[in-house]
Amino acid sequence: MSEHRPGEGPGTTQHSSGFRFATAPEFPDLPEATIARLPEYLRALHMLADARQETVSSEGLAAAAGVNSAKLRKDLSHLGSYGTRGVGYDVGLLIEQIEYVLGITQKRAVALVGIGNLGHALADYAGFASRGFRIAALFDADPKRVGEQINSLVVRHIDELAEVVRQESISIAVIATPATAAQQVADRLVAAGVTSILNFAPCVLSVPEGVDVRKVDLAIELQILSFHEHRKSALTALPGGRSGPNARGSRTSGTQAPGTRAPGRQASDPQESDPQMSGTQAPGRQASDPQASDPQAFGPEVVAT
Repeated sequence: MSEHRPGEGPGTTQHSSGFRFATAPEFPDLPEATIARLPEYLRALHMLADARQETVSSEGLAAAAGVNSAKLRKDLSHLGSYGTRGVGYDVGLLIEQIEYVLGITQKRAVALVGIGNLGHALADYAGFASRGFRIAALFDADPKRVGEQINSLVVRHIDELAEVVRQESISIAVIATPATAAQQVADRLVAAGVTSILNFAPCVLSVPEGVDVRKVDLAIELQILSFHEHRKSALTALPGGRSGPNARGSRTSGTQAPGTRAPGRQASDPQESDPQMSGTQAPGRQASDPQASDPQAFGPEVVAT
């Protein structure tokens, strides 16, 4: 792949494709906002690769990823990738670079705890495989769920968690339980050796240093959108305010490609303004999470509907 030899100092490396990129550190120290955008670039690059496109300009990749080209070029410069003037970026090489930094050159095993409505949907989702992950184990405490088979995986009792985590070399887990069970599950995951948790439960998780927690809260995202709807309504209600498709803050329908963001002002960019809103739990602190819990997942005190 690369003609750069270990032990050489910083400089320019010649890839076998002819594209040149600056020699980056063994593992770059990336800003959190850049890390959050790399998966978007990777998704867009895979779409280009599927279309048999070998190169892409910064403007083309930025449009596909929904960011401006200056921000994209700055992000990729952290990886040591600057493209080639007049040609752009090598799609295959950039995929390799980003997958390496994200640690998904091999599929990572993931444990899923809580097989209610949400957990069942996550376990049944086939898209993880193309993004570098495989669901390796399913767990629940409900005897009615234990033994159920989903995509060739059998739901195990939570008491088997430590043994399975060790056998499958699992370091990442997803919690899809009600809030009342989430902390206990997190404690058991950490004790079993899991060091990264994706939390769908509407609660604050307390974890030791060295354990990373990301939270997914659809209710918060809807509340943010509701704020902007409220703001637009307030603007149109002011004297001289405008309404209709040309009102301030509105967007023309039909001009935005699926999966991309319209140019101009974004409704919200939490990864830029506040790293806590991007889903990363700060040590000893986490914003409250009003996401509705799954009534069927993990918790005998909850009556399934």
